[in-house]
Amino acid sequence: MSMVDLDSLGFRPPRPVAGDDGSRRTVLYGEYTVFSVFQPVFSVSHRRAIGYHASLRAQDDTHRHVPSHEVFTQAARRGDLLELGRLAESLHLGNFNAFDSHDEWLFLSLHPAALMDTSYGDALVSALKDIGLPPQRVVLEVPEQAGGETTRFTEIVDTLRKSGFLIALDGFGVKHSNIDRMWQLRPDIVTLDRCILQQATEHSHIERVLLRLVSLLHESGQLVLMGGLSTERDALIALECNVDFVQGAYFAQPSIEAVHPQVAASTMDTLTAASREWIAARDRAQATRLEPYVSGLEHASVKLMMEGESLTTATSELLQLADTARCFLLDQAGRQIGDNVVPVRRTSQRAKRFSPLLHSEGASWEQRPYFIEALRAPGRVHLTAPYLSINEAHLCVTASIAAQTPYGLQVLCVDINWEAAPRRR
Repeated sequence: MSMVDLDSLGFRPPRPVAGDDGSRRTVLYGEYTVFSVFQPVFSVSHRRAIGYHASLRAQDDTHRHVPSHEVFTQAARRGDLLELGRLAESLHLGNFNAFDSHDEWLFLSLHPAALMDTSYGDALVSALKDIGLPPQRVVLEVPEQAGGETTRFTEIVDTLRKSGFLIALDGFGVKHSNIDRMWQLRPDIVTLDRCILQQATEHSHIERVLLRLVSLLHESGQLVLMGGLSTERDALIALECNVDFVQGAYFAQPSIEAVHPQVAASTMDTLTAASREWIAARDRAQATRLEPYVSGLEHASVKLMMEGESLTTATSELLQLADTARCFLLDQAGRQIGDNVVPVRRTSQRAKRFSPLLHSEGASWEQRPYFIEALRAPGRVHLTAPYLSINEAHLCVTASIAAQTPYGLQVLCVDINWEAAPRRR
């Protein structure tokens, strides 16, 4: 007779109890055996696992694996959820403590209901004391959407931090995430949501945004973890974005055993070598793509600044290149001399929508990298990273060169439409 049939007849399965399976602890609940698995979290710089994320696995009395959420669903229906949850947490603590290590962190995912329980922290500290594991070894993963906007939730998180726990804001970047939330909770670690990585693999501009997001989090005082990395491509994006920690099936599956240090170092070394090759190939492709614009700008500079030709005439060859968006000239204070010189093409709908920004005579560009870098080394072409052009609100790369003219030092620039660039991979 099935478990559901037993329920309908008024019978109840045994309550969840602690058990063991050889050297590891388990939880026994009816026909189910629940046990811990640990997925390593690697530090890119240290080339080793610096922590383990605990999760649950379950199997029935025929040793068939079943999703752990099915066990908890039944426990919730029978009123055993709180008891099973506490036993599961104790399970993680005991099994992690059995690892032959004294340095790594234990990452524990917290249910929002547990977080709002003011007695939770004290109970966890007591459980840690019983097994001799200091709170500093435990990273409590707080769901980004937990607790709403309540002051009480922030106070509870702050109390956990004062007890010695590290705080990780989990799932940052999903749905209604905002930077204010992160500043309010002041986590030690921010875990980026998997959806950001998925979008970054599909859209190059989101990948660039991801790089800047990681930089912003670092400037705000947070370490950054990117999880859910299942392919080499995922891992390479994580490395290029300069995250601190990585986790996912690409590196190691959840296991009941700790990862061997030599295996971890070898995996990181292989990935780092692949990253160097990837970046070198990308740089070569970009250099090839930009070479006509670099040489065109050099020729235009000679015609304009030494031979005295007009801006339109001097840049005529540049304007014929496929992705030239505009050419413009700046004085030594960064003010634009005259208006933009643009290719003779049909005006795009995008350009029409941003028409108030198209005319730039007299505009000040003194804070722009293309102006600053050109003044630092006159006579050399400088290239910016892709950025959003204010003139047509599209991504562009600007090439610039400074030279002396009868009117003083001037900077000749060309904007290259980067949205037309091919994907890097």
